[in-house]
Amino acid sequence: APGPWDLQSVVLSLVGIVGVVYAIKEAAAHGLRWDIAAAAVVGVAALVRFVRRQLRIRHPLLDMRLFRNRGFSGAVLADLLTILGLSGLVFFLSQYLQLVQGRGPLEAGVAELPAAVGAVTAGLLAGRAARRFSVRLVVAGGLAGVGLATAALVLLTENTGYPMLGAVLLVVGVGAGFSFTVTADVILSSVPKEQAGSASAVSETAYELGAALGIALLGSIVTGVYRGFHTPAGVPAETANAAHESLGGAVEAAGGIPGHQAAELVAAAQEAFVHGLRIAAGAGAAVLLATSVVAWFLLRGQKLEDGVEHGQEDAVPDPQDARH
Repeated sequence: APGPWDLQSVVLSLVGIVGVVYAIKEAAAHGLRWDIAAAAVVGVAALVRFVRRQLRIRHPLLDMRLFRNRGFSGAVLADLLTILGLSGLVFFLSQYLQLVQGRGPLEAGVAELPAAVGAVTAGLLAGRAARRFSVRLVVAGGLAGVGLATAALVLLTENTGYPMLGAVLLVVGVGAGFSFTVTADVILSSVPKEQAGSASAVSETAYELGAALGIALLGSIVTGVYRGFHTPAGVPAETANAAHESLGGAVEAAGGIPGHQAAELVAAAQEAFVHGLRIAAGAGAAVLLATSVVAWFLLRGQKLEDGVEHGQEDAVPDPQDARH
């Protein structure tokens, strides 16, 4: 029984998120102007209004009351901030592998496989680990591992070898696999069963919001640093403008100028991109390590929902109980 669809809540959420993300991206690209500040104020005001409305109406679009449960809040916050800390870096790491190190799309995709392998493996072991040790140790430990691996990217250079990158991606995958698997269980087991749908919706929203904010915030760091690079002498203004838009734009624009100028332009753009990526990695690592500490305190005493106990496998439920 989901209740009616609240159009006003949808509009408020759209205005809020679009306003905030627009302000972040435009401020990074063009500096703070009055129209950008106005967009930020409107966005924040809409989000505040959205939250207040969800607490007041009978059928909220996003049930904010669920956050009164400490375990639920801790798990959702851990997911949101983890995705925020990772999404921007993962997005730009693909560009790094292709546009800085010159790997083809297929090779770059294969190079990122350790993250997937680590996540799947850790996901299969996460439940057993959480029951053997504790929920907060597995989640906080996983996030700390992801944070430390991300922090290693502050040492990134244009010529960093794959063993380091592969190890970082593997640790990121393992840590995320442990954390996300356990928090998914905590989110659903922390609320009454009739609210499982709402809890799942909040969890999915946290992933989407974290990804959007991560690309906006960390992406803006990379973009802001990148656009400040010095254009080599002799490069036409039109080419320089295209090069400052993005690293991909620089590589493409370099094809229209003489060889030595093209090489200098691409090298300068790559150096600026990697510098921005290092700063963003440091910011992402700080977010992840702080999230690990928060999860340690908010998930105190949290346990996974128990399944069938050993020795009860043959117990048959009473049909009358099942009907009830």
